[in-house]
Amino acid sequence: MSPSETVNMTRAARKDHPLSMRLPAADIAIIDRAATLRGRSRTDFVREAAVRAAEEAIMESAPIRMSPQGFKAFVAALAGPAKPVPQLVELFKRKAPWDKASKH
Repeated sequence: MSPSETVNMTRAARKDHPLSMRLPAADIAIIDRAATLRGRSRTDFVREAAVRAAEEAIMESAPIRMSPQGFKAFVAALAGPAKPVPQLVELFKRKAPWDKASKH
């Protein structure tokens, strides 16, 4: 298969749907800066950000289903006393890296 046939086949398989937006120059500038920092094209960066935001919106509205016993256990865990997480306790005991530097 020739390279041009492969490209045409890939394009056909992708079935892309165009999306057009009008954005202020300041928005484009910040998007471009962030995309560059991530090593992505503007299109890839915006597509990934939009899909991630859409997934979050869907997950926020999705109902959580559980059995009556599971719900009782969940409520009991929320109502019970907090338990320390050893890793977090250790983390908060450490000095911040910027506090470790000698102060001249």
